[in-house]
Amino acid sequence: MVEPKYKRVVLKLSGEALAGAEGFGINPPVIKEIVKEIKEVHDLGVELAIVVGGGNIWRGQIGAAMGMERAQADYMGMLATVMNALALQDTLENLGVPTRVQTSIDMRQIAEPYIRRRAERHLEKGRVVIFAAGTGNPYFSTDTTSALRAAEINADVILMAKNNVDGVYSADPKLDANAVKYDELTHLDVIAKGLQVMDSTASSLSMDNDIPLVVFNLNEKGNIRRAVLGEHIGTTVKGK
Repeated sequence: MVEPKYKRVVLKLSGEALAGAEGFGINPPVIKEIVKEIKEVHDLGVELAIVVGGGNIWRGQIGAAMGMERAQADYMGMLATVMNALALQDTLENLGVPTRVQTSIDMRQIAEPYIRRRAERHLEKGRVVIFAAGTGNPYFSTDTTSALRAAEINADVILMAKNNVDGVYSADPKLDANAVKYDELTHLDVIAKGLQVMDSTASSLSMDNDIPLVVFNLNEKGNIRRAVLGEHIGTTVKGK
């Protein structure tokens, strides 16, 4: 059996990844394909936590741009992540993968409240833990949630699965034909160059806690497993 490079992993999934080509809503066949890859990683014995976004349903910035109070719009976005987390949980458990959803906003009828030590026990027992509702605070992204939870549960790495983007570039490769892909960067490079890999709060948290980040294309089959095994794919961000 191949030995994974990372024992405990935080996988960051965007909400858009769950929508497929439609770009909006929840697409069950798309989720099932993603979950099959997650199961492969789980079957390797990797302790896996997932942070999922909500951009396929709602974005706080959009609401704020429409004149909505930013905090209110952000809370709506947090609820969107809960819907995505429940969809992931259902699909994972249909494939025989035990899960727990933990939310930063108390909603005990459908999920556990986030408790760090309980999350760690779930991981030790082989359950996939899905963190929903962001940090529970407005003005913070799910990127920041990923960095925060990774630090709290002592994760070895954050795997940032991107939609049709195979790493970090000097500019948007869809808009700039001269954009250069980076194989390796430091967290300080990301902040200094304004590379938009994560927001600056998430990058600072990752740097301060020395958590590496692997950015790769989710749409290439098998990439989650490759990243966990330590194969060189996408862009690796680490160090200062």
